Amino acid sequence: MPYEVRWARAEEWTPTIRMIWATFVKYEGRDYTEEGIRNFFEFITDEELYSSFLKGEYRLMVALDGEKIIGAGSVRDKNRLSLLFVDEAYQRRGVGSTILMKLCNYLKAEAGERYMSLQAAPYAVNFYRKQGFRAVHPEVEFSGIRVTPMEKVF
Repeated sequence: MPYEVRWARAEEWTPTIRMIWATFVKYEGRDYTEEGIRNFFEFITDEELYSSFLKGEYRLMVALDGEKIIGAGSVRDKNRLSLLFVDEAYQRRGVGSTILMKLCNYLKAEAGERYMSLQAAPYAVNFYRKQGFRAVHPEVEFSGIRVTPMEKVF
């Protein structure tokens, strides 16, 4: 893969959040209510989340093409995938798969976790299935957000 994938630096937070928001609006926002869209925006722009990132408590990995952030993924609450987004122009090129693989490797090798859990948006369920995740519960909706709880055992 010709892209660099690594842990995000402080100065990369804002451009990463912009990429996540633009991708969310284009692909996932159409499946959510106005409440869900608002809740997602509030989550990614929350000052406490940013503060947790700066303290190293909210791990964020980025993929870069040169200096351009083209993908991002994060883990929180020990082993839960919090966000995984890839810029529209770079989708279906292995960027998301690489970020996910590196996050799983981190959880297994460095954090001592045995599995990763996530809440897959409708648009992403098939992607996660191809990555070895399985649904552990049917799709649910809360706060205007539709998700399928999934997990992968390492």
